[in-house]
Amino acid sequence: MAITSAIVLLAVIWFMVFFIVLPLRLKTQGEAGEVVPGTPASAPTNPQLKRKAQVVTIIALPLWAIVCAIILTGTITVDDFDLFKRFGPDSDTRSSSEN
Repeated sequence: MAITSAIVLLAVIWFMVFFIVLPLRLKTQGEAGEVVPGTPASAPTNPQLKRKAQVVTIIALPLWAIVCAIILTGTITVDDFDLFKRFGPDSDTRSSSEN
């Protein structure tokens, strides 16, 4: 795995976890009873984005390390997902011989 692949994988995992954590412990302006004019009542009063970003980083880094270890050791490969034998160099010869 190249360094750019590892960084992209980290970004994908980080944002997936971020979107899961984002609505947790959210208090809306409607629930607080203090709706700012021009905003919807469902807008958060204090989203605590810095704290949530820290929590997400703490969760995402071990998940990323586990996924990287699985990829680098070859525990799970692309061939494991090739149920119909359509990937790889054999697929070209097999499809041309079937025609």
